[in-house]
Amino acid sequence: MGLLATLAAVAGLATTLTGGADAADNPYQRGPAPTTSGIEATRGPYAVSQMSASRLAASGFGGGTIYYPTSNSDGTFGAVAISPGYTAYQSSIAWLGPRLASQGFVVFTIDTITTSDQPATRGDELLAALDYLTRSSGVRTRIDSSRLGVMGHSMGGGGSLEAAKDRPSLQAAIPLTPWNLDKTWPEVRTPTLVIGADGDSIAPVSSHSEPFCQSLPSTLDKAYLELNGATHFTPNTSIAKYSISWLKRFIDNDTRYEQFLCPLPRASTTIQEYRGNCPHTS
Repeated sequence: MGLLATLAAVAGLATTLTGGADAADNPYQRGPAPTTSGIEATRGPYAVSQMSASRLAASGFGGGTIYYPTSNSDGTFGAVAISPGYTAYQSSIAWLGPRLASQGFVVFTIDTITTSDQPATRGDELLAALDYLTRSSGVRTRIDSSRLGVMGHSMGGGGSLEAAKDRPSLQAAIPLTPWNLDKTWPEVRTPTLVIGADGDSIAPVSSHSEPFCQSLPSTLDKAYLELNGATHFTPNTSIAKYSISWLKRFIDNDTRYEQFLCPLPRASTTIQEYRGNCPHTS
């Protein structure tokens, strides 16, 4: 094989391994080609740094912790704000910070103004946190402000629906075992993954997660994941795996992650059920 042919073959192999050809088509794509073991791992390919956002410097929320890829050689990243639930602090959702950031996102786990804030207030706080993140924070230059999402647990999950309703420009919403007195969400235009738990006695899926997802517009990219053998407070690999896949697909527009969302995942030892639609091709 001649020198030019050899170099071309090596370049082609590198492109296959890194997804370089796809990256040329999608400027938001970050990280190597995904694998099941990679998105189930406790840490992804990016080293992660963190900084605190003081409650005193925050406006409209209670401060928090920002987790972000240490290197900026790949350019800007999408960002996600995450709210805790009723009576809880950011420590209850801290496990998601480095786990998601190491996959190529800036992640902001926040405290609310008071721990008794209701879902509508938590929705406002999530949006205020995103505004702080993109306008005032020390990592604002690392963030693409057009690629933002929200997550939340319990009342924070209800808050993520509120935030998506109020700001349709959000690219992704993931309510985790969400609680809200409002059961219908036809106004939401943000791709939404609702995650419930079969053993949840605080926000039972029959009166929260299921009707929330069912009420979302039928034309929306949406899915309902019910965890098997889980409770209201269960952090686990399935939450991380499918959250990463959803955020990658809709914040980064990275179709390499569709393989984990379509065909729809089947019931298993960790999944009670998964229903929804396959992501629409943009």
